[in-house]
Order: sequence, then structure tokens, then C-alpha cells
Amino acid sequence: MKARRAIIPVFVPHLGCPHRCVFCDQRRVSGAQSPATARDVRRAVEEGLARSNPETPPTLAFYGGSFTAIPRARQRELLEAAQPYIRSGAIADIRLSTRPDAVDAETLDFLRAYGVRTVELGVQSMDDEVLRLSGRGHTAGDAEKAAAHVKAAGFELILQMMTGLPGDTREKSLMTARRFTELSPHGVRLYPTVILRDTPLYDLWRAGLYRENTVEEAVDWCAEISELFDAAHIPIVRLGLNPTDDLSAGEAVAGAYHPALGELVLSRRYLTRERALLTKRDRGADILFAVPPGRTSAATGQKRANIEALKAEYALKTVKFLERPLPDLTVERIIP
Repeated sequence: MKARRAIIPVFVPHLGCPHRCVFCDQRRVSGAQSPATARDVRRAVEEGLARSNPETPPTLAFYGGSFTAIPRARQRELLEAAQPYIRSGAIADIRLSTRPDAVDAETLDFLRAYGVRTVELGVQSMDDEVLRLSGRGHTAGDAEKAAAHVKAAGFELILQMMTGLPGDTREKSLMTARRFTELSPHGVRLYPTVILRDTPLYDLWRAGLYRENTVEEAVDWCAEISELFDAAHIPIVRLGLNPTDDLSAGEAVAGAYHPALGELVLSRRYLTRERALLTKRDRGADILFAVPPGRTSAATGQKRANIEALKAEYALKTVKFLERPLPDLTVERIIP
């Protein structure tokens, strides 16, 4: 992927969505209460440009709905509003999210003409039963075809994945991650399922028909999934929902919502590496690990969780960390 640019987000909650997914309430997730208009696009760009570095033009991003399922006239209205900024070079390009079954060659030609360079596909799972139970209205086969179309047309491809949906298992989520790596996207978004108030999933949960993943389970699953994406050199551009006041105030009633979920997953990955360097012969020992610069906090774990886990598992006296010039996610044991 290119070096990261600043993002100017414009939310189009539920616009173009032909189905009501059981988990979804984009208004609560995004904080936007109504679909964007051309005036909203111009306002967002002007405000975003005032905050951005003029030497690195930002990207305009349409999030929250299925952009290419919107009536073409509405798509054109929103994209046209951005064209003066594209032509002047004030914004570099446009990215948008959409459904796998709302992408074809003609649609991609239309988007390219307006400066769209990145297409995000809300795939969520590559298991058809999970997709059916979640009300997605598309299949894994639709996702494969759409990903191939997007890449063949020269766009950057981002795939969105969710864990812990109805009918999902750890094995199914790992299968989805493996299938994603075979599609070779330029990046992925990884979202453990969160139960939002007044959604169909909330009703299923209250009726005892859906058991959610806890934060602990989501961290465990996502740590293993992250390793698969790293091994395939596919960056995770977002892990977990972006925290909002509404979500933190109680609209996220259950499931894997945590404002620092990405950090928890990173810490779990460090813990796995730390465990691999210890044996039963280390019982009662003082342990010193070397970690990359700036990673002591992640290696220690939130509230020293990694240190406490290692002490309990191996009866260690102390666990300490020393920062050294190592590649990220590398842990080395220092022998006194």
C-alpha cells in the first residue's frame, strides 16, 4: 500500500444497503445520523483540508453504506462535489466501501473516472452459513468475484472481516482469514462483533439465541488471525470499532467492544512469543526479555497482564523488558 495519507471521512449510514444485517447500526458506529449530501461532502473536505498538511494531500473516504448500491444519480452527486478538489490536487483520491454483490466492470469504470482509487468490500465472512445467519444477502463466491474485478481494474482492494458473527467459530474465522490471503488484498479491516442496542442481533442475544464472543475470546482469535495476515504481508488497517462516545456510553451492550482492542491483540501476540522462550526449567527464575523500541508497554500487557500470566504459569520471580533495535513483534531472551 501507499504511505498513509490523512483521511477525510464522509459517512453515508445505510445508504444503498438492500439488506438489514443483524449486527448493523451504522448511525451508532459512525455517529452520523443522516446520509451525506453534496453540501456535506464540500464541508467535510474544507474542514479536513484546514487540518491537513498541504504537502501531503488527504484522501476523501465514503464510509458506512454500500456506495455502489446507491442510485447512480446519487453516487454522481456525491462524487461530483469532490471533483474541484481532485482537479486542483487538494485531495489526492477517493476511497469508498461497498458490498461484494454491487461491483461489476461498468461500475468500476464509473468510479475510476471520478478519482476513486480504493474500494473496500464488506465481505465479513467466507462461510456461506455465517453470511446467511447474519443477513448479509451475498455469498463467499460473490466476494471472490468482486475482489478479482476490483484488482483487475487496477484499484487498491481492502477487505473487511468480522469475527464472532452468528454461526461463526474460531475455525471458520481462521478459514476466512486464509481465504482473504489467497485474494491478496492491499489491506484488511478486522472487526470482532459488537452487539449494538436495538439491532436484530441484540434481540437474538436477549432471547438466548446468540452467544457473543467476549473481549478475551476476540483478542485470542484476532491474535491468531493477525499472524496469518502478517505472514502474508497484508496490513491490518483497522482492528476493532473506532471508539465513539455513544458506543462507550452503553450503546455497545455486549460482545467484543473495547476502546483499545488493537493494543490488547498486540499484547497477546507478544505474550505468545514470550511463552515460546520459556520452559519448565525456568521455574523460579528472573527473566529479562529484549523487545523493539517503544514496545515495552505492549510486551508488558495492559495492567501488567503478560507479566502476571508468565509469573503464574512458570512461577517466575521477576519479568523485565529491555528495548533494543529489533524488528517489530520480535522478542529475544537475554541470558544473564
